[in-house]
Amino acid sequence: MNKKRSQENQDRQARLAAIQAQQRAGERKRNALIFGGIGAVILAVIIAVTLVIVNQVQVNRDREAAASQPIEGIQEYPDVTFNHVDGPVEYEQSPPVGGDHSPVWTNCGVYTEPVPNENSVHSMEHGAVWITYDPEIGQEEIDKLTELVGTRSYVLLSPYPDLGTPIAASAWGLQLEVDSADDARLATFLDKYIQGEQTREPGAACSGGITPAGRAS
Repeated sequence: MNKKRSQENQDRQARLAAIQAQQRAGERKRNALIFGGIGAVILAVIIAVTLVIVNQVQVNRDREAAASQPIEGIQEYPDVTFNHVDGPVEYEQSPPVGGDHSPVWTNCGVYTEPVPNENSVHSMEHGAVWITYDPEIGQEEIDKLTELVGTRSYVLLSPYPDLGTPIAASAWGLQLEVDSADDARLATFLDKYIQGEQTREPGAACSGGITPAGRAS
């Protein structure tokens, strides 16, 4: 009888050991699947991030290469004056690209109303690029210009009544006229001339001046 009971205990223990072994094997398989899945996700994220970085590096290189070349269509005005004066100024160019100007600059940003010439010329002296547009170009074009400016500092964007071209980009002594916000030369102009070599007062601020009405950002 004892021998039979002992055999039953051994059989029970063997069955239990087999069940436990099977459970451990199942756990190992589940863990392998879980960690394998996590590893695959991590690998996919690493690959995606790497591709984004590589793509951005290439975009930056392309932008730098474009900015290092002359921009077709730019008009140069090398002999503009730069005195600080009070009151209105008659400028030879419209919009102006330099000349005598107010002692106080226009704070850089996006404006939905025209900004004063005299103050904005001072902003360009500090290295700002001033993008002006005909108010009649339509909201879609204005939205594209606003997106182009984005979070860039040292940029003024404003409407300019009676502008002789749909869009003009101006920096100190330089101007580019284009027909559309999609013109790739606009972005290159920003890359090249925001605080570029033409800047008369490098390091000077484009904030702390005046903020005319209509500032959107």
